[in-house]
Amino acid sequence: MNSLWFFDDVNLFKVLCPHKFKAYKAAHNFDAYKKKDYIYFEEDSANKVYLIEKGKVKIGYYSEDGEEIVKAILTKGELFGEKAILGEIKRDEFAQSVDNETSICPIGVQTMHDLMRDNQSFSFKVYKFIGFKFKKLERRLQLLLFKDTKTRLVEFLDELCIDYGYDCEKTGDHVIKHPYTQKDIASLIGTSRPTLNILLNELKEENYINFTRKEIRILKNAG
Repeated sequence: MNSLWFFDDVNLFKVLCPHKFKAYKAAHNFDAYKKKDYIYFEEDSANKVYLIEKGKVKIGYYSEDGEEIVKAILTKGELFGEKAILGEIKRDEFAQSVDNETSICPIGVQTMHDLMRDNQSFSFKVYKFIGFKFKKLERRLQLLLFKDTKTRLVEFLDELCIDYGYDCEKTGDHVIKHPYTQKDIASLIGTSRPTLNILLNELKEENYINFTRKEIRILKNAG
């Protein structure tokens, strides 16, 4: 997922976090979370946006049947809770730490508005980021609704390749070094971990990919 959450090769955390600004630095703190800690729940007041200094955060909601739907799993440098900037009053999703040492930079909505008002270029980048993020989410929801599980996985791998991949000159393979566990990937494509394992091994047998825990290779002759 991640060229999406960075624009112009600039880490959002470095651009937005208030501790970078003299006017806000003294009063600014980071929040620490353990695995399974919630940053906010559905229906909580939307009065802050958040940047991830380190760790991973899961964004999702619960269906009427109580099923957890995962919308995104975010990593270092990424922004969430941004709909508060657009006037959201109550959260329509939850945010939960999925690492034992997650560090979050919280930004009050008023602080964010002040920063955006004082810097037009900064404001443009924030809105550009939000628009790009919504488009990405829309594409993922379309995948979940209209594509079979194997197709969802293949398209997700293509997405990972854009965000985390590079070409291996020696072999011509596309090498993807990514921060996700198999459980993360299964959640993001709307399947179970055992089914994901079956599909990954199918793609391996078809010479489409090779993979380890932290690396996936889309092979040169794939497709």
